[in-house]
Amino acid sequence: MNNGTENSNQISIMIVDDTPANLQVLAGMLKDGGYKVRPVPSGKLAINAAENDPPDLILLDIMMPEMDGYDVCRKLKSTEKLKNIPVIFISAMNDTPDKVKALGVGGVDYITKPFQFAEVRARVETHLKIRKLQLELQEHNNMLQKIVENKVKEISDSQMATIIALARLAESRDYETGKHIERVQIYCKMLADRLCEKSGSKGKMDIAYVENIFHASPLHDIGKVGISDSILLKPGKLTPEEFEIMKTHTVIGAQTLEAVRGKYPKNAFINMGIAIARSHHEKWDGTGYPNGLAGEDIPLCARIMAVVDVYDALRAKRCYKKPFEHRESCDIIIKDEGKSFDPAIIEIFKELSSRFETVHNGMSG
Repeated sequence: MNNGTENSNQISIMIVDDTPANLQVLAGMLKDGGYKVRPVPSGKLAINAAENDPPDLILLDIMMPEMDGYDVCRKLKSTEKLKNIPVIFISAMNDTPDKVKALGVGGVDYITKPFQFAEVRARVETHLKIRKLQLELQEHNNMLQKIVENKVKEISDSQMATIIALARLAESRDYETGKHIERVQIYCKMLADRLCEKSGSKGKMDIAYVENIFHASPLHDIGKVGISDSILLKPGKLTPEEFEIMKTHTVIGAQTLEAVRGKYPKNAFINMGIAIARSHHEKWDGTGYPNGLAGEDIPLCARIMAVVDVYDALRAKRCYKKPFEHRESCDIIIKDEGKSFDPAIIEIFKELSSRFETVHNGMSG
């Protein structure tokens, strides 16, 4: 770097001064130090040149026509890609208020004219070293952040895999189809995505909500692990007593997840899983279970899950029934608009019904 030749690895220093003699003297001195020097005779030209090719450091005069050094520095510090370039003011103005103002607008140092070569070189080298250390620290922090993000993702993925495995355990006792969970996740995400688009600036839903319902939806029937096979797998119609026992799977699932929430009370994923497990059999008209909730008192995620769960159940083969075709399944659900299901969600379901069929056909069996 100190051999006087210019290459892509050389440190670039911009000198901004409207006096040609000052530019010539400073440029010669810095070139002898092995730096790539870019002399510029005005503030406006300096800003344009810096935006096109940001230097590593700027030596900036104050008293210049059209745009003085203070305004140049303010502009540099307000520009995202230029704001971190160190600016050293170099001026004949020797009063303390001038120096304070220069530092106040973003300068890192102040050299008074007439300057000494040794002083200029020492201050330039000092601030270049500081800037280099700042860049290295930023790079190190970025690398650490990436490592942390990867570790968090690894832990999150492993936890999610465990949760899905537990959900599959519950499913394996009840469903003959192997991809119920995957289909449910996709259906919920489709409905939530569209509802999110329609909510617009109202802020009722966001991307995080959609992501959470995708991951939490497999937990809807996790409480069925607490229901005996004689009831869960009964091929015929359940007796009233048996149905009352079956209905408890909603409470069992919610209570199981509430034990987890005790340790993570602010975890949105767990809270949504509880709401889905407990309330996905509630009905819009209040005739559902376990709490007889009605309308918007039913959590939105559970209202979405209610439509999805019924659609997938109708389409699936069971030991006690044959699968319904897509059109017939849709008709059954749509007829229950305003009774079992939220009318707003049914409107979205109508829009996306063909996509439901595509998902089912691609993931059946």
